[in-house]
Amino acid sequence: MTTQPLPLVVDGDWLQQRLGDPHLRILDATVHLKLPAGDGQYTLESGKESFAREHLPGAVFADLLHTFADADAKYPMTVPSSQQFAERMGALGVGDEHLVVVYDQLDVSRGPEFYQFWAPRLWWHLRLEGFTRVVVLDGGLGKWKREGRPTTSDLTTHPPAIFTARRRPELLALADQVQQAIDDPRQLLINVLDDDTFHGRRKTYARPGRIPSSEHVFFGFLIDPETGGYRSPEDVKPLFEKVGALKEGTKPITYCGGGIAATVAALQLARLGRDDVAVYDGSMTEWSQDPKRPLEVTP
Repeated sequence: MTTQPLPLVVDGDWLQQRLGDPHLRILDATVHLKLPAGDGQYTLESGKESFAREHLPGAVFADLLHTFADADAKYPMTVPSSQQFAERMGALGVGDEHLVVVYDQLDVSRGPEFYQFWAPRLWWHLRLEGFTRVVVLDGGLGKWKREGRPTTSDLTTHPPAIFTARRRPELLALADQVQQAIDDPRQLLINVLDDDTFHGRRKTYARPGRIPSSEHVFFGFLIDPETGGYRSPEDVKPLFEKVGALKEGTKPITYCGGGIAATVAALQLARLGRDDVAVYDGSMTEWSQDPKRPLEVTP
């Protein structure tokens, strides 16, 4: 019997048919984002409390803000060491043999603070550590509930497992690589922030603007505002074709404010066959605080 390759994004039917499978691990990756009314930095809060109130049956909480971030790093949400990631993923009961479904609690219909980019962040982080048996639940908890599917407040635990990290460094971009990419036609910087931030009309970070030579694909255009799910590969393909992200011989590097929304673009590009997309983890939070790093604004 042949094994069908896993889709990168799955729907509620796919997951509900597999609830109770002992090899299934469902991870809630929620972080709550609070946006200011105008200029200024966003704030982040763990989704642990809201997870405790309601979540998918059998799910466990993966705390991206604390457990799966480098506590000693200067910037929030920084990728930790492979060893730390492996130990903490194993402590959640995720091992090499498991199939992982990631989702978040947020519902795009509620506005821009509720875009579903935390599940793609954990999807990307698992892939960064060489784990490929991971899929994203389309539309997260919001879509799941609108479809009338079950939720619970019961807490699930799994026995510790062995998670083997095999980091793929080509999926993680650091500031010096991004600097080199500015003048390298073989690398393509893609800013996924909103239009005002991209053009420098809104000052969200230490300095306004974008990294020079960046193309623009707003991550919000990659999500369906009606269903809360991800737009189909066919729908988003023209957006990436327009900026050259599907061109052979070009290495896309996506970035945003802190390496979160950028993973939505990485996920959608992976659905289009680009398994090599790097995410700039520090993104504008790091870049804008270093006066040596150039920025440009639209006149």
